Amino acid sequence: MDNMSRADGMNYAPKGKQKPVCKKGDFVFSVIGLNHGHIYGMCNGLIEAGAELKSVYDTDEERLKRFVDTYKNVKIAKSEDEILNDHRINMIASATITSERGPLGMKVLESGKDYFVDKAPFTTLEQLEIARQKTKYTGKKYMVYYSERLHVESSVFAEELIKDGAIGKVIQVMGLGPHRLNPSSRPDWFFEKEKYGGILCDIGSHQIEQYLTFANVKDATVVRSQIANYNNPQYPELEDFGEAMLIGDNGATNYFRVDWFTPKGLRTWGDGRTIILGTNGYIELRKYIDIGREDTSDHVYLVNNEGEKHIHVAGNVGFPYFGKLILDSLNRTENAMTQEHAFKAAELSLIAQSLAVRINHKIKG
Repeated sequence: MDNMSRADGMNYAPKGKQKPVCKKGDFVFSVIGLNHGHIYGMCNGLIEAGAELKSVYDTDEERLKRFVDTYKNVKIAKSEDEILNDHRINMIASATITSERGPLGMKVLESGKDYFVDKAPFTTLEQLEIARQKTKYTGKKYMVYYSERLHVESSVFAEELIKDGAIGKVIQVMGLGPHRLNPSSRPDWFFEKEKYGGILCDIGSHQIEQYLTFANVKDATVVRSQIANYNNPQYPELEDFGEAMLIGDNGATNYFRVDWFTPKGLRTWGDGRTIILGTNGYIELRKYIDIGREDTSDHVYLVNNEGEKHIHVAGNVGFPYFGKLILDSLNRTENAMTQEHAFKAAELSLIAQSLAVRINHKIKG
């Protein structure tokens, strides 16, 4: 990972080891929409798992040039329809403007292809409901790149620890998702709430998806959610702070905080952490850096009845989601992630956003 992408979350694109799950040409995908840099992480994960990237469409020449420079053999399509009508393609990946992801997904599903989209997958509950109906009707997949679990080795490792009973039954998940704003590098749509959906809809969806996974929650209630624009009055539609509390159908609770207040002195784009409390211990994930110590990612701290452990898992776990996603698409299974799980994380983040109380106080002192 180069220093640029470590410092800039919008262009953070993890790379793993080549671990193909299919033969060359068995699984083909194309890309429509390069508006967010997460598309590079999505493509890296699929290609490393054996997928063939065939074509790309975007309306911006600079974004296309960068993409083609990265993936040398990709063909530039002349239109969306050229890709939608290509029956050789199994899946279309997209990181278009957030508010346009749902409508594009409907076109993809109608074309007979599976859809793999950056988070947040929707900006309204209406878009979500339309997608729920469309997936049932077409039988196609609407999968979401919840990268802060799927493309983070410490998160993958934590899931296995929990399944193995390392901390007993999970009773609470606390997520911290700070990000660096870098406003000069952001497109105009990033600051328009109708287009990005709000902070809880956007980066909050990562946190809720992790909670559902780690605590084995199928449904949850939003107890309280709050948003604010504390320090960016020049962007009145930006929410630079958000937090929420949830309680799951099994009693497990969740608190998360997301914000745009990563200081310049941090060596990476955000000190993302997750603390998972169980009946017999707890796990802390220091995902992207272990501040004041090592400039390395994926530190897992485990405390249980057997003692204390620090496990540095970077480079040792991999990203199994992408191979499972390819096989799910080919075999029509649901091993990578169920459709209902992908939609439930989106639904709860949209509900948290819609119920959020706006904090209008100015910080004094």
